Amino acid sequence: MNHSQPNRLAKGGRIDRSHPLNFSFDGKKLQGYDGDTLASALLANNISVVGRSFKLHRPRGIVAAGAEEPNAIMQIGRGTSALPNLKATQVELFEGLEAYSTKGWPSVNFDVGAINDLFSGLLGAGFYYKTFMYPRAMWAHYEGVIRLSAGFGVSPTGADPDSYEYRNAHCDVLVAGAGPAGLSAALAAGESGARVIIADEQLEFGGSLLSSGSGHEWLGTTLSRLRELEDVILLPRSTVFAYFDHNFLAIAENRPAGQAADGENAWAQRMWRVRARQVVLAQGAFERPLVFCNNDRPGVMLASAISSYINRYAVCPGKRVVLFTNNDSAYRTAIDLSGTGVDVAAVVDSRAGGAGELGDKAEVAGIPVLKGHVVIDVKGHRRVKGVIIAAWDGNVSSTLTNSRTMACDLLAVSGGWIPAVHLHSQSGGKNVWNHAGHCFVPGDTAQNARSAGSGNGKWALEDCLKEGMEAGSRAAALCGCNAVKPSPPDIKSARENALQALWRVPTVLEPERSPKQFVDFQTDVSVADVRLAVREGYRNAEHVKRYTALGFGTDQGKLANINGMAVLAECLGRSIPEVGTTTFRPAYTPVTFGMCAGESVGDLYEPVRKTAIHERHEEQCPPFENVGQWLRPWYYPRDGEDLHAAVARECQATRSSVGIMDASTLGKIDVQGPDATRFLERIYTHDVGRMKPGKCAYGIMLGEDGMLKDDGVMARIDEQRYYLTTTTGGAAPVLAWLELWLQTEWPDLDVYLTSLSDHYSTIAVAGPNSRRVLQAAGCSIGLEKSAFPFMTFQVAEVAGLPVRVFRVSFSGELAFELNIDSRFASHLWKHLMAAGKAFDITPYGTETMHVLRAEKGFVIVGQDTDGSVSPLDLRMQWMLSKEKDFLGKRSLQRPDSARSDRKQLVGLLSEDNQTVLPEGTQLIEDPGASRPVPMCGHVTSSYQSACLGHPIALALLSSGHSRKGESVYASLADGSAVRVKVVSPVFYAPKGERQHV
Repeated sequence: MNHSQPNRLAKGGRIDRSHPLNFSFDGKKLQGYDGDTLASALLANNISVVGRSFKLHRPRGIVAAGAEEPNAIMQIGRGTSALPNLKATQVELFEGLEAYSTKGWPSVNFDVGAINDLFSGLLGAGFYYKTFMYPRAMWAHYEGVIRLSAGFGVSPTGADPDSYEYRNAHCDVLVAGAGPAGLSAALAAGESGARVIIADEQLEFGGSLLSSGSGHEWLGTTLSRLRELEDVILLPRSTVFAYFDHNFLAIAENRPAGQAADGENAWAQRMWRVRARQVVLAQGAFERPLVFCNNDRPGVMLASAISSYINRYAVCPGKRVVLFTNNDSAYRTAIDLSGTGVDVAAVVDSRAGGAGELGDKAEVAGIPVLKGHVVIDVKGHRRVKGVIIAAWDGNVSSTLTNSRTMACDLLAVSGGWIPAVHLHSQSGGKNVWNHAGHCFVPGDTAQNARSAGSGNGKWALEDCLKEGMEAGSRAAALCGCNAVKPSPPDIKSARENALQALWRVPTVLEPERSPKQFVDFQTDVSVADVRLAVREGYRNAEHVKRYTALGFGTDQGKLANINGMAVLAECLGRSIPEVGTTTFRPAYTPVTFGMCAGESVGDLYEPVRKTAIHERHEEQCPPFENVGQWLRPWYYPRDGEDLHAAVARECQATRSSVGIMDASTLGKIDVQGPDATRFLERIYTHDVGRMKPGKCAYGIMLGEDGMLKDDGVMARIDEQRYYLTTTTGGAAPVLAWLELWLQTEWPDLDVYLTSLSDHYSTIAVAGPNSRRVLQAAGCSIGLEKSAFPFMTFQVAEVAGLPVRVFRVSFSGELAFELNIDSRFASHLWKHLMAAGKAFDITPYGTETMHVLRAEKGFVIVGQDTDGSVSPLDLRMQWMLSKEKDFLGKRSLQRPDSARSDRKQLVGLLSEDNQTVLPEGTQLIEDPGASRPVPMCGHVTSSYQSACLGHPIALALLSSGHSRKGESVYASLADGSAVRVKVVSPVFYAPKGERQHV
């Protein structure tokens, strides 16, 4: 085992040298220390090539030290514990860690795919769109080859052994980021008495202070004070990855690396769902790379990342270093490097005037500074071997001459800083261009949030601390706390000279003919690709992003965005603010499916809902069907009956005597208020206002597209109150739909909606003897037709219990639906069963309910409709009011909605009188037609009707309403076709005489 770690410094850093950790990379055994990341340990072991580029398979090394790392995408572990596509910079080192590169075959050091680089001129922007179009039969094969070539991690091969948790929290102030500004904000808010949550993605708080040689005393003191505050929650290893409406944010918390999954830490990841009254965004900033030829070679790193590896991890990634910059911050890295004893060959500064006070310190340290120079190219293939330097007059269009080569094995680059505006953008805030910093900074906010520190364009440490304290104090004050502003430490930053805008280093040849100048390392997007996109007509930043893949993957604009937009602006002859940026969406950094699922796995995948009568059903041991999370009896077998025998018996019993069903799962919504009628008139298609109290009506609601959304029976309780029922699956969606229109479109209406789906249970008693059963059960009202007409309701008592009785039918038989407080539903069911014993009352399940309603041609929304079915397709013109407007009415007036060849509801009978058509069966005109045979419809419902003695089916058929008596064919899965006859969808009692008796 190699324990040498040639790039590890003899002293310094925040690692624990007394706790060595063994790990492996692509099978090679290596060693690091507790406190290392996988990236720092790889660099300590002088591993330069960690992957291959996406398209050209160029060797790539570690560039950064945090979430912005584009190259070191690793597979951690194998088998069931595999974690694909993790960034080495964000993976804590632990004992026994196994890391694998995800790109490169047969190995990352020798990759046959590197031949792509030789043909890079043929693999420009839009290559996939232009090349993999023909023949169509090869599309599936192309995808496999592309994915294999691109290199993705391997998904786990078995069930995830880890567990995950959700945690819901409320706080006064949420602080995203625990750098200098974030810690200052949390301290100010916490000492003001606010409830504070502060989260940071790193394993310890401190941000940039962890990577510098100053501020450690203040950091230690501040953390101690925060830990003492009772109402402050500190969340390290926790990324605020999404900012939604109404100050609702999501945080991904990770368990410490290598920690055993037991006790309170049994979870691998935990999602915090936080509702905050105020938010402080202190995510910091990313250092911007510079764009020049071969700027992607292993050994080209961000200057700030090198400082992080030196000061935090005691790792120096090279022996002879050149620094290339257009701003002062790289001089800090030069000074850090000189303190390690490595050879700092030169600082190459594009500015003729050089740096401010840091430049003076660098010269005192004996570091050569080349002012007014740029790096135009890099020597080396799998590792930097040198750089080519030339003088530059500041003109991007100039021709560079008199270049010279300088040997080195590490090139540190700094192109300025990019504030992390991602969460601000997710919240709906706008970004504005900062001319001094040449970057976008947060502008107006759309929610109760404010940005602070380098994430707000402040670069000096004292400015970050001051702004953080002001933001925290202000946020606490807005929460009603007595704001306190702690005293900032006495820190004075060095005077700096202005940054010089340098978006693309000039080349000797045109960018298309020069070696690649990369703006996005992760997706191999170069300057030439952006220029090609513009030549091919792309002008919008979002379009260029999609055509070139600029900012795709995990980058999401962290490193590539500004440089890419600047090159685009140059090509278009516009300014960067005019071009703008692409959209930042959640997630800020990748999150796992496991964490998103949380505890909703296995038996906990979704709630199991049981009706109040469930125990009564269990006594008869029926199989249960999951319907919209509800457990509903499927059928009630007797004496070993199978499904078909039991359903046939239940249907016959209901048609000939009486059946009883638990319909409690139907959605029930109470609507009341002075404007209840006006509101429902707009939602439902029929004339709601004409209903009298005590009357019921079948109602349908449409989407804005005119397609059927849901249906059910509504009852008018009094002048200002209605009782709506919905389908089982539509209970929650319909309530949400009503609330959406009431709250966002018609907030002037005085209407109140209350869900009663759980509060009330429904028992349906159907069949010729249903009236007699209720009379035997002691119903307190008259049930004869004259006293209780069809489609009305009355309040009554049954078995001494108050019920609301509806005279409605979903079976076509005389029927009553009893709505009762769910607390008494089980007792009522038992009483009705006893009262109906003399009539051989038969409980029936969902399958029998389906058969009974299909015999009557009653549709079920979601089964006989699919989101593309209008009331006209169902012959429900009679449901559409001609005297009022309602949602979807104008869409029904489109020519497409009135087409005669639309799919329309019909009934089908198998001409052999035996075949029960499988639901979903495709309907065709001619089974002998050449392939592919066009489809003219499909079967939506199909059953064996015991009452009719033959199979029946409902279907959606093109031009179906005009095809009654014609024949079509049902194409079965085995390749055979069954001839079927088109008939009316109403198979049983077409005049409705049985339900009106």
